[in-house]
Amino acid sequence: MGRSYIVEEAVGQYLLNFSNQEKAFVSGLLIGQCSSQRDYVVLATRTPPREEQNKDTRSSQSPLDDLDEEWITAHANQVSRMLPGGLLVLGIFIITTPDLGKDVQNALRRLVFAVEKSITKKRLWNLTEDDISDRVTLHVCSSTKKILCRTYDTRDPKSSPKPADWKYQNGLSTSWLSLDCTIHVNIHVPLSATTASYPLEKNTKNGLARWAKQIEGGMYLINGQVKEEDCELLEGQLLNSNHRSTATVQVCSGSVNLKGSVTCRAYIHSNKPKVKDAVQALKRDILNTVSDRCEILFEDLLMNEIPGNKDSEKEFHALPHRIFVPVPGLSVKLCDYKFGDESTQEIQEHFMELLDQHIGIDDLEIAEEINTASINSCMKREDIPENTYDDQPKHLVKTTVALRIQQNIGVVIAAAVALLAAGFSFHYFSD
Repeated sequence: MGRSYIVEEAVGQYLLNFSNQEKAFVSGLLIGQCSSQRDYVVLATRTPPREEQNKDTRSSQSPLDDLDEEWITAHANQVSRMLPGGLLVLGIFIITTPDLGKDVQNALRRLVFAVEKSITKKRLWNLTEDDISDRVTLHVCSSTKKILCRTYDTRDPKSSPKPADWKYQNGLSTSWLSLDCTIHVNIHVPLSATTASYPLEKNTKNGLARWAKQIEGGMYLINGQVKEEDCELLEGQLLNSNHRSTATVQVCSGSVNLKGSVTCRAYIHSNKPKVKDAVQALKRDILNTVSDRCEILFEDLLMNEIPGNKDSEKEFHALPHRIFVPVPGLSVKLCDYKFGDESTQEIQEHFMELLDQHIGIDDLEIAEEINTASINSCMKREDIPENTYDDQPKHLVKTTVALRIQQNIGVVIAAAVALLAAGFSFHYFSD
């Protein structure tokens, strides 16, 4: 028997709204959460049209030949950044006229694999054996309103489609637990004589990849005690990680530092969640939010053609801070990232463009204070003390600052490994 998809009724209405449009097809993304027994779909969003594609397609054998795989995967990558821990892009939907029914399944298969591959490539974490790798494709006929739901195992490029159940449920979006944490990050990436000449983006990503392994392997306590992963997550529990490490010291030709506090959030469906579900969801949100901020910064530098100033000892760049955004009809909040010089109206426009959602500016939850981030190039020898992380905060703090990046170029005494500044906690509450 195939997988079951429990779907918020508002998603069904959203899909039906496209049935009346005079278009050969409309495609988009399905957003929700996987679990061992069933998946939950809380949101659907159409892929925005590409302006330069307003051209005559009558010469194509089928209108579906004009589905832009690159554009759809780019949309999926942007949307993935806006999802807190526990939520992900579950698959693809497409609404077509009846005459395209025979061609649609090949197009859906191609897209669902392309989207999953693109999203996975940017992650700092990998799916475990227990993770669900099935992704869903949904075809809706605009005339008959008939739906065809199938899944593909995206771990296997040769997998055959499997039938799946698509069931609507009212009030699904209210059945979620919210988990929050503030994490203090102090990642130090030493650079050898060779890597010191690499671009900042490459050095940062290499450092984050090593740091991610520490997050994945950390030990988590509940009320100061080790709990079995399969225990149920009970209301009022406090989860802590106090991971400490002493790094070795070596002479390096430079370093990259990421330092600051970031706010993380994850959502778990309230159907008997386990401790391991809570831990995994927040681990992945920690990794995603730090990685996404760095990626957004590098994209901004490239877009605005801001080169590094090699003649200057210091250069500064600001990393974006996180904003949580309530979406009408959902109890879960999505998120976006904002540089200090951007307006909240741009967040509003971003949500409209990427998620097809009207949001209120007054409802935005600014999770972190705005603070200047820096990339520092230092061309003189500098002694950096061995970092044992004893000075790091050990408790949840209410006031947080934005993540900072600092790069030192020159001969320095640096830690040989990049580690997380330990000491963070998170709690959860039910909406």
